Amino acid sequence: MILVTGGLGFIGSHASVSLLNAGYDVLIVDDLSNSSIDVLDRIEAIAGRRPLFEQMSLLDETRLADIFQRHHPSAVMHFAAFKAVAESIQTPLAYYNNNIGGTLALLSRMQIAGVRSFVFSSSATVYGSPATLPIKENFPRSATNPYGRSKLIVEDILTDLVASDPSWRIANLRYFNPVGAHESGLLGEQPRGTPNNLMPYLLQVAAGQRARLDVFGSDYPTKDGSCVRDFIHVVDLAEGHVAAIRYLKEHVGMTSFNLGVGRGISVLELCEAFERSTGQSLPRQVAGRRAGDVAECWADADKASAELGWQATRGVEVMCQDAWRWQCYLDRREDSRETSGEPAK
Repeated sequence: MILVTGGLGFIGSHASVSLLNAGYDVLIVDDLSNSSIDVLDRIEAIAGRRPLFEQMSLLDETRLADIFQRHHPSAVMHFAAFKAVAESIQTPLAYYNNNIGGTLALLSRMQIAGVRSFVFSSSATVYGSPATLPIKENFPRSATNPYGRSKLIVEDILTDLVASDPSWRIANLRYFNPVGAHESGLLGEQPRGTPNNLMPYLLQVAAGQRARLDVFGSDYPTKDGSCVRDFIHVVDLAEGHVAAIRYLKEHVGMTSFNLGVGRGISVLELCEAFERSTGQSLPRQVAGRRAGDVAECWADADKASAELGWQATRGVEVMCQDAWRWQCYLDRREDSRETSGEPAK
């Protein structure tokens, strides 16, 4: 049994599907603060099996203890973090309370229960503004906002934990830029309010919900002047987590892995790939640079390939097609609700 915290969110739901497809039993814990209960039905529709589910906050230590006592998980995948950079600057205490406090409560309960296998959802934000590219796992770490700092602090906590007890088995997975959706069109990223990430905003523009996409900066020292990022398909990312669970069966200690494609795609290239692969028009205009953005950022993913036996296989066109299929699903569902008079969620 794998306990998946935040398992109804964007990445957690895809990881849950990949675990179920790989034959694992899954228990999802989610407080539904940034997710929806109907994701559970869609996970079942895709995987053919329904994960167990408990609605709760990790900060509810009594409930957390009860879950470990009743379900006896053998490993934990931890996705239950707040993740919006701008929001973290506005509400740092909430971010530290949830991202650090929730992780501490979880690790403490794992220690009591004797569960030592842990896959942590970290982020490439811990690298700050790297001096050179591609980014390797041994690069210096830094943080420029409370979200990134919360990830960096948890990484340090995990390092100290392993130093105190070498029987822990921890895979620290640093994601680059997850995009796309499940090929079924039933799972994808569904932000509440104005999207903070490029792909969901782009999708809303293509669907006619927003007038245009602002491309922040056209004068960066890149191939076309727009920012370059390592966009990775969310299903490739989810499969990386399954590879990490398998890795932990044979390895003690803590190991960090970059999960990325290993090459950069510019914002304008992503826009062009979206139009080319979906046939949808994407109105856009160049805006000024956004504070805090670096010109280029992509991973060296060789370590994950060599040690996890994993690499990303889905290209940018597939990322765009799957994401658009998800947006079409959302639009059909919204149209159905309007026809039936059901309130929007």
